[in-house]
Amino acid sequence: MPRYALLVEYDGGPFAGWQRQADQPSVQGAIEAALARLEPREHTIAAAGRTDAGVHARGQVAHCDMAKAWDPFRLSEALNFHLKPAPVAIRACAAVADDWHARFSAVERRYTFRLLARRAPATLEAGQVWRVMNPLDLGAMQEGAAHLLGLHDFTTFRSTMCQAASPVKTLDEIRIEECDTGAGPEYRVHLRARSFLHNQVRSIVGTLERVGAGSWAPEDVKHALEARDRAACGPVCPPDGLYLTGVGYPDDPFC
Repeated sequence: MPRYALLVEYDGGPFAGWQRQADQPSVQGAIEAALARLEPREHTIAAAGRTDAGVHARGQVAHCDMAKAWDPFRLSEALNFHLKPAPVAIRACAAVADDWHARFSAVERRYTFRLLARRAPATLEAGQVWRVMNPLDLGAMQEGAAHLLGLHDFTTFRSTMCQAASPVKTLDEIRIEECDTGAGPEYRVHLRARSFLHNQVRSIVGTLERVGAGSWAPEDVKHALEARDRAACGPVCPPDGLYLTGVGYPDDPFC
C-alpha cells in the first residue's frame, strides 16, 4: 500500500486532542473520516506528536496508507475538500517509503508558546494565546530558561500521568523573544528536542511566566529542576498558546 506523509495545520480549540476519541471530536478522527471519503474503509493514521486538547499545530506530521497510488498534490487537495468545515488543513503531501513513520522516523520536535501581556481580553487572538495581565521581565525569563538546557531529569516538569519510560530528556533549545504585534507585548517561547514528556512544555512555560512576573527568581527554576518533584513545578499554563511548529527528519519528505 503506498504511504504518504502529511504536513498538517489545525486549530486545537474544537478538539479533544490529536488522538481519536470514541465520543469526542479529534484531529486524527477528522482526517481519518476524510480519508474514508476517498477510499471507503477504516483508516488509521499515525502522527509525530499526540497533542493535547486545545493545542494547535502549524507543522504536525502524520502518515497514511492508501490502497491506490495518488498524486500527492491531488491527495492533499481532496483531503482539504473533505475536511471542511473542520479547522484542519493539509499543507503538503509527499510519497514516502513503506517503512517511513511519522513518529519513529522523527529526530526532533519544535514547539512555540505565545503569551500576550495586556489587561484587555484577547478578542482576535482568543484561544490562540495565553493572556497574562502584566508585562514580563524577558531577561529574567531567559536567565531562568538557561537552567533547563541540555540533558536533565525533568520529573518536576512532567505530568503525573506521563507514560514515558524515563523522565530524562535533552532540551536542545529554549529561546524566548518579545514581539511587538500591535495588540500588546507578546512573548514567544521556542523549544526544540528529540521528544518531550507529557505536559513538559506547558509546565516549563508556566514556571517561566512566574519568573517573568517576579514571583520566582531565575535560580528558582534550577532548584525546581533539581528537586525532581512535581510539587516543585510552577503552575501548568493553559493549552491555548501552544503550537507544534515543526518536526525534523533525516530527510525532509516535503523538500
